[in-house]
Amino acid sequence: MLHMKKLKELISTYKDYPRTGIEFKDVLGIIQEPEIFKELILKMSSSKIIKNAEAIISIDARGFIFGSAISLEASKPMIVARKPGKLPGELLSQEYSLEYGENSLSIQKKALQKYNSYAIVDDLLATGGTVNCVSKLLESNDKEIAGLLVVVELMKLGGRFKLNFPIESSITF
Repeated sequence: MLHMKKLKELISTYKDYPRTGIEFKDVLGIIQEPEIFKELILKMSSSKIIKNAEAIISIDARGFIFGSAISLEASKPMIVARKPGKLPGELLSQEYSLEYGENSLSIQKKALQKYNSYAIVDDLLATGGTVNCVSKLLESNDKEIAGLLVVVELMKLGGRFKLNFPIESSITF
């Protein structure tokens, strides 16, 4: 059984990063504890959201860590949503706003051709901007979203209320 207290202790908080007023939650401590990381991946992989999806879409960059491990454990294909200038080929792109700026994400067009339903995986849900960007990309290409899996959810920022699909977070702050 995953010990949430131990999991929460592995998440570091950096005040005023990447800009003043932001409390950055860093999940990288989790992957430095292989047994805890393994328990977390087993828990996330057994989610109904993963079971109901044909494929996983992981968000650049920390989402790749969790998404690839879940993909391996659940035997589901993984597609990546990347920041600008990181993917070759014909791309589908969408801009979005963050708590601290603007950005865009891209998915290779051919990567979406085989599958119709996706579980979105990321490390953290804050305002929902990044996930909303991916959902717009998927929905504008007639794809279904089974739901979102995140390690951490920052409840006070209300990201979940901007999304219209199931959300599972392992830890909330």
